[in-house]
Amino acid sequence: MKRFYSSSVSEDLGCRRGEFSRKHYGSVELLISSDADGAIQRAGRFRVENGSSGEVNSTPGTWHRTDVHLENPEYHTRWYFKYFLGKVHQNYIGTDAEKNPFFLSVVLSDQNNQRIPQYHSILWRKTGTQKICLPYSPTKTLSVKSILSAMSLDKFEKSPREIFHPEIQKDLLVLEEQEGSVNFKFGVLYAKDGQLTDDEMFSNETGSESFQRFLHLLGDTITLKGWSGYRGGLDTKNDTTGTCSIYTVFQGHEIMFHVSTMLPYSRENKQQVERKRHIGNDIVTIVFQEGEESSPVFKPSMIRSHFTHIFALVRYNKQNDSYRLKIFSEESVPLFGPPLPSPPVFTNHQEFRDFVLVKLINGEKATLETPTFSQKRQRTLDMLIRSLYQDMMPDLHKNVLNRRSFSDVLPESPKSTRKKEEARQAEFVRLGQALKLKTTVKGDTTANLATTSFCKKEPWESQSFCSNFPHEVVCADSWGQSLLVSTDAGILLIDDGQPSVQVFDKTLQIKQMNVLEALDLLIARTDKGKESRILVFRLSAVQKDIETKKVIRSKYDCRENKLERTKGCHLYAINTHHGSELRIVVAIRNKLTSLLSSPESPVEEFQYIREICLSDPPVVMTLVDGPTGDSDNMICVAYRHQFDLVNESTGESYRLHHVETNRVNFVAAIDVYEDGEAGLLLCYNYICQYRKIYPFSGGSPLVQPSAYDFHFSWNQVPYAVGKKIPLFSRLTFSSGSM
Repeated sequence: MKRFYSSSVSEDLGCRRGEFSRKHYGSVELLISSDADGAIQRAGRFRVENGSSGEVNSTPGTWHRTDVHLENPEYHTRWYFKYFLGKVHQNYIGTDAEKNPFFLSVVLSDQNNQRIPQYHSILWRKTGTQKICLPYSPTKTLSVKSILSAMSLDKFEKSPREIFHPEIQKDLLVLEEQEGSVNFKFGVLYAKDGQLTDDEMFSNETGSESFQRFLHLLGDTITLKGWSGYRGGLDTKNDTTGTCSIYTVFQGHEIMFHVSTMLPYSRENKQQVERKRHIGNDIVTIVFQEGEESSPVFKPSMIRSHFTHIFALVRYNKQNDSYRLKIFSEESVPLFGPPLPSPPVFTNHQEFRDFVLVKLINGEKATLETPTFSQKRQRTLDMLIRSLYQDMMPDLHKNVLNRRSFSDVLPESPKSTRKKEEARQAEFVRLGQALKLKTTVKGDTTANLATTSFCKKEPWESQSFCSNFPHEVVCADSWGQSLLVSTDAGILLIDDGQPSVQVFDKTLQIKQMNVLEALDLLIARTDKGKESRILVFRLSAVQKDIETKKVIRSKYDCRENKLERTKGCHLYAINTHHGSELRIVVAIRNKLTSLLSSPESPVEEFQYIREICLSDPPVVMTLVDGPTGDSDNMICVAYRHQFDLVNESTGESYRLHHVETNRVNFVAAIDVYEDGEAGLLLCYNYICQYRKIYPFSGGSPLVQPSAYDFHFSWNQVPYAVGKKIPLFSRLTFSSGSM
């Protein structure tokens, strides 16, 4: 290994030199640039990783797939966004013994969805953030001071006081942004054989065929105008930074590439300032160099940039269809993995892509730890914390509620205080969810929390059937490309851009409906009261009436469509999983009536199966099909403060979930299926949580009493939550805001 010249390098680099570097990083040399006369240029000192270990017995091209992994992955960062934002949690403010302000955030959550309750805690200080997980014990009170003590902060100039205002979430999100971006922008510079200056490289209008194949390997070509994903500083409105670019998602991170041949080219400007403005301000740049290995070697000194710290030199060998990689890193950047294989030649293109992207992401993260970036980040964090502290303290002195303990339980509080706190928590969650959505739309979060499909609308974008609908909507269901809507003016069929068609007049007040196109059926429940009924229509007959423009049906024309044994019903549910038979369960007060029909049967021939009595009238009801469809079908019902599972064959009831709140507003229980196994999405208040329902064993379903696979929250309590089959292919929501 060549000698490292003394300079102001990081302590981390110094301790990694010597045997460690030779063994794990191959030949890591310090490149000393020289000008045309051979004089040494002291500026811009770079390390070179070329994968040559120098060991006699090393096997060329060998490397271990397990070595290729992201360092400091996303789950180590952005804790506040991931675990706190949009959930009820507590935030505190205080000053340490040196009078430096700090903030503390604490939330009770599951450990990586492993169903183990624990506290996630973040301590915000000018030196950075500390994160810690502490176990939850229902019998042992956890105090704020004990959390701070676990973070080695025992002495205070001012004891921590709780911040109640929901707006604090916005400020803490700004503090977290100082950790660095979770998405990345990398430069890609095309260099022809023999080009030795950046002016020549940046002036290439087009790239070779091998360069185009390399771009295709990196990611997808996207149109910038109207692009809604992470844009990496490119213009997505007016095409001022080109019309297209290369984009990809890798392990949850969005990456936008600034490609020199795709950025605007100017014949008048030889320096191509517009291209250099983007690529020269990227921390990491890929240089794709044409030519053989014997061609003039690329050096970082060829590129005039004070910002770029890492260059990845890529060469393509047409003879054996392989890529060769070399990494140049500014000397102050700590060593980062994965180590290059020896020799650094890749014949498997997909493995090469994965290796390059991991190396570049790790390189940018390592660069953020250099003094240039870390000192600036620390100064910014210190300024933000002090400014936020000065803004918060006057309000805290006025607030007499900030003596509350971290472990206070709301139901034990006085009724007036409890109502006020519940309202504050609802507003707290609403604002947090709005911030989470806004951050996701901006592209400031990982791709696994954002929709990155090129063709589909974002999940919060609605499809407008009618921009100025004059009637009050009661319920609706889709019918082909149209929407069948029950309103105060009757039943209307609405199509995008077409005038609505009256199907039933206003004498028929429908409160619940299902369009079953595969079975040629329309199921509907008329208005509440003693005269409530379930009506069953053939869709083909309804369609014929619409096409022939017959007289619009009224409730008096539907007497033959009434389903027997359903008089006085206030709720019904149908099975959605098994297509061979249609089951309907009708709720009449606290009594459930089960009916069955096959698709070949006439409408009037629904067979009565059995009747089940419940302790209370159900508010929400859903049918859950067992794996055999024989005697293991279940009915999920919600009443009082709980969701229960009822065996449809025996009528036995099993507790599924108890809602631990003072007031509960049941919204829905949605049956979902995956690989033949059933599950339920339980929706109440502003919470949705998923429960896996295992097959019956000895007559009872296997449901862990306090376990759930995932949950999420709404900004406000939704009016309804529904789905389209198959499972999770499309969820539709109705809410005051999202």
